[in-house]
Amino acid sequence: MPDKQLLVAGSIALDTRDGPFGKVQETLGGSAVYFALAASLIVPVKVIAPVGTDGAKRIAQAFSGRAIDIELLQILEAPTYRWRAHQEHGRNVDLGSSDNIYDSWTPSVPAGFDGWAFVGSMRPDRQAQLVEMLSGAELLAADAMLSYVQARPPEARDVLAKAGWYFCNREEFTALGGTNPEDFRRQWWLNGLVIKAGALGLAAYTEYGVVGIPALTDRPAVDTTGAGDALAGGMLARWLSTGGLNSGLQDALAWGVACASITISAVGVKGIAKATRKELDERVREVEDWQRRKS
Repeated sequence: MPDKQLLVAGSIALDTRDGPFGKVQETLGGSAVYFALAASLIVPVKVIAPVGTDGAKRIAQAFSGRAIDIELLQILEAPTYRWRAHQEHGRNVDLGSSDNIYDSWTPSVPAGFDGWAFVGSMRPDRQAQLVEMLSGAELLAADAMLSYVQARPPEARDVLAKAGWYFCNREEFTALGGTNPEDFRRQWWLNGLVIKAGALGLAAYTEYGVVGIPALTDRPAVDTTGAGDALAGGMLARWLSTGGLNSGLQDALAWGVACASITISAVGVKGIAKATRKELDERVREVEDWQRRKS
């Protein structure tokens, strides 16, 4: 078990979405939830997030039996963050959100935190605030959300400027002014840039070069929501557990892809919430076999 702690700050959401999978109303979601469920299959994880009294029971059930520390999760007398989306061709089209809970939330982080932290997508002013509060982390990663990048570019760029690792998809990368990933990484002084491309897999850019991992496309993608957060959770948890060396990056990314693959196999958090470590180990072997066949 690693000496350093893993922490996620992000959203807890009640999602109303429709797509090829049908329609779900107020189903549990959010960047902190997907990340924590994936990461906790590998190492213990701390969660920093706000949730309303209307979502508190749901989150307790989802995290039950997992190595997830909810001491810094705040239950507020405000409606839990709501998000609406329509899914087509494996992408969510954002139909708007209700994020007033962030107005009554005062984030708190562990004093002197020097472990690994991931600041998932949430309202950009709060995301920027948490990236600042967690600036002492040994590894500090953040994630993008297209609608927030477009609505509040200054805060989104503030997050980008302070993060050491950054996760985004192609659309978010373009919205942030990116054209060449390596140039972008150097421009923003990033240690690592992970660009997610859905069924095309991902590419991680570091000063040591590019590491690509193909997606596991021989399994059905039921609902792609949360795949990026689960990927980050699995990747960072695995990398932390193996010492965080550059030589372990490709292995860590394969674990991230395995977590994403499990997540998209069911609607919402169901797949990753029910997953066991044994199931994850098997999925990792599948990803590695697939990678060998594709290379």
